[in-house]
Amino acid sequence: MIAVPEEFTRTTLAREGDAGSAWLAELPGIVEELLERWGCVPDGPVMHGGVGVVVPVRRPDGGTAVLKVSFPHPGNVHEPDAFAAWGGRGAVALHERDDERFAMLLERVRAATLAELADGDELVTVAARLGRRLAVPAPAHLPRLCEQAGAWEEGLRGDARELAHALPARVVDAAVATVRELGRVQPDTLVHGDLHARNILRADREPWLAVDPKGYAGDPAYDGGTLLKSRALALLEADDLHGAVHRVLDVFAEGAELDRERVRRWAQLHAVQAAFWGRRHGFRRARRGPGRDRLTDFADHLAQLLTRPR
Repeated sequence: MIAVPEEFTRTTLAREGDAGSAWLAELPGIVEELLERWGCVPDGPVMHGGVGVVVPVRRPDGGTAVLKVSFPHPGNVHEPDAFAAWGGRGAVALHERDDERFAMLLERVRAATLAELADGDELVTVAARLGRRLAVPAPAHLPRLCEQAGAWEEGLRGDARELAHALPARVVDAAVATVRELGRVQPDTLVHGDLHARNILRADREPWLAVDPKGYAGDPAYDGGTLLKSRALALLEADDLHGAVHRVLDVFAEGAELDRERVRRWAQLHAVQAAFWGRRHGFRRARRGPGRDRLTDFADHLAQLLTRPR
């Protein structure tokens, strides 16, 4: 039986409560069952991400792979569908899947992530070009981002009304306008949905491959906002924040071959949503206290910077 990493156990229990406890109790047995079914043997220590464990394995033919088993959650349902649609082009290859168990046998890549690159322009360029390759016609059964537009608008209005915040009305109004003008009608294009540097890994078959997709159909420019938001800590250190933010937009739009103004508007929406989310829930890096306040203030500032076209 595998040993579930203590940190993963702790964070899963904190996030999922009793449901997480029940799933964790079953997880070693689930892994053993899948290893036997797919003829694999463990080949290294168990790793984990935010919502799942990753077990390096050897396949029956001697090749390497990883077994990923995620906590059953609606946000994880369409991950294998995205991998299947890409067929290994720009993302790790899918070898086997068990949708009932939220499990996949995937191509093994290296542990190094794009986030380790020191050159910010290169980091953004790699992500943008990868995003362009992943923007293929979406399978008909994938969830459409446009279906979330009503909830986005309702959430923005409710947060602005219920939370104490320093965001000017024009900033919130700009985010709502993006939802109405870009969010309600979007192309049927497969987008990663969580394209940031930690979800892009070094590989042998290609220099970089994407992992952990959400599997949405929508506007590829949506992923530009996800990437910019993930660059928050690096941008915090910039001497010229305005210039640094707009540089990310320039480089991403060029590399992804997207309209820069669409990328800016989606990024502004992401920033406003992050500012409100931080007030309600905190951030992954800082759930409370001065760290959360610092990141919330930064999200406010970023949202205001992005409200003004350059």
